[in-house]
Amino acid sequence: MAGAESPAGCPAELEPVVSLVDVLEEDEELENEACAVLGASDSEKCSYSQGSVKRQALYACSTCTPEGEEPAGICLACSYECHGSHKLFELYTKRNFRCDCGNSKFKNLECKLFPDKSKVNSCNKYNDNFFGLYCICKRPYPDPEDEVPDEMIQCVVCEDWFHGRHLGAIPPESGDFQEMVCQACMERCSFLWAYAAQLAVTKVSAEDDGLLLNVDGMGDQEVVKPENGGHQDNTQKVDVPEHEMNAGKEVKAEQQSEPCASSSSESDRQTVFNSENTKTELKSACRLQELQAKQFVKKDAATYWPLNWRSKLCTCQDCMKMYGELDVLFLTDEYDTVLAYENKGKSAQASDRRDPLMDTLSSMNRVQQVELICEYNDLKTELKDYLKRFADEGTVVKREDIQQFFEEFQSKKRRRVDGLQYYCS
Repeated sequence: MAGAESPAGCPAELEPVVSLVDVLEEDEELENEACAVLGASDSEKCSYSQGSVKRQALYACSTCTPEGEEPAGICLACSYECHGSHKLFELYTKRNFRCDCGNSKFKNLECKLFPDKSKVNSCNKYNDNFFGLYCICKRPYPDPEDEVPDEMIQCVVCEDWFHGRHLGAIPPESGDFQEMVCQACMERCSFLWAYAAQLAVTKVSAEDDGLLLNVDGMGDQEVVKPENGGHQDNTQKVDVPEHEMNAGKEVKAEQQSEPCASSSSESDRQTVFNSENTKTELKSACRLQELQAKQFVKKDAATYWPLNWRSKLCTCQDCMKMYGELDVLFLTDEYDTVLAYENKGKSAQASDRRDPLMDTLSSMNRVQQVELICEYNDLKTELKDYLKRFADEGTVVKREDIQQFFEEFQSKKRRRVDGLQYYCS
């Protein structure tokens, strides 16, 4: 009873009250999270045969490859079958990774699901996450020595996880951005600063006094000013041979009014026609160059990006070459995102889910089906009536109340069965 006191006169500790709705909602949330992370990964077959998987759930085994050994990653199925009793680090998801389980990095373990593996997977990439360390502070998560509540955010480029307070820029609300690029990756991929001025959730521009110190470059920021007073001549010139000009031939160029913002390279070109109706593909203006012609700011900080921001990246030939040299071609792949992976997992789980009651009914004969349906309806009716009393009285349903209900329900069921009379003809 609320407000009750113990015999010593001290208020009795109230038992924390959790409603059935709270329990069901929490269970559903955990199930959805598990479906998102694990749903698109196979829990029964080692993923090694698929090569470098575009994105999958990964684990590192501290038992088999402790700190000081070579880092290694294992797939979801191997984490269950080969490392079930081991200490594992959950790595969430990683891109373009091939399962290491049982290869030369594992001294005393052979993969039970796919033992015939190469000694090493040379295309795999590793970081401190594989030893359970994260962020620039190189601490475990959860960290028993860290008393500051802080959300961990994964960088979309290096795929390391960072404390929000160690990113150099306060993260927006979690629902306000889709992806984050950490400080180190922004420095390495400095072309992103030109996009950040236009696309980032927290705009990074020289005019935003709320974010920047001033345009003269104070502190750890750098203002990049365009040449020629910040203007760029976007007029596209077409060279026409002199003999064609003398012959009076006309050349017409179809120019694009929009910069190349889609993931298709078709939009990066323009078509030139002459009087003989032959056409020549000419390279159009690069969107990155257009953005770099404007004043923008570089800072020693992470950036936060909205949904579908990657589709705004230029895909002209020069930019694609740059992405390849920086090893970030995946930024132009819409299916590389964690969101795409999670949606794939949720979709797969939704199609695989079955009603356990219907599965049970399908394995019974008609008499058993009728009996089960009757029992189910009786339980449903009595439980509803039982819980209604608590709702009417405004009292909390406790564990012992539920236990009492099922004990009484079983007792009534036994009395009904014992009271049946059987006749032989």
